[in-house]
Amino acid sequence: MKKVLVAYFSASGVTRGVAERLSTITEGTLHEIKPAQPYTDADLDWTDKSSRSSVEMKDKKSRPAITDKLKDLADYDIVYVGFPIWWYTAPTIINTFMEAYDFSGKTVIPFATSGGSSIKKACADLKAAYPAVNWKEGRLLNNASDKELKDWVKQ
Repeated sequence: MKKVLVAYFSASGVTRGVAERLSTITEGTLHEIKPAQPYTDADLDWTDKSSRSSVEMKDKKSRPAITDKLKDLADYDIVYVGFPIWWYTAPTIINTFMEAYDFSGKTVIPFATSGGSSIKKACADLKAAYPAVNWKEGRLLNNASDKELKDWVKQ
């Protein structure tokens, strides 16, 4: 039986809710990708060009520090990586996570939540940035039912 990790970043709690349900369905271990400096509401104001999230997303080299690093990624076969869509792609903290570990021999499956964007650009960007990773098709999981999650996991 393959061992599953569900790692996620959630700024507002929406992605956290999906990740918790996904970890239950997969019987996987839940791991929060925590920023060393938590995001405030002002940091997340996408309409403010000087907000922290806006500045980070403009800088492709931005790698926000994370805490609570995994000690045992080697133990997992399948890693679901969840995040909210920011500026049509994954937040830069996901790059921090991807660069912190060796994903050799792992299957990595992105999932996201969004107020109106698709996950396609985020998946393409991640595949381009980390071509050695064995990526599987990602999915936007806004309002996904438990049945939809189970059906997706079976694929």
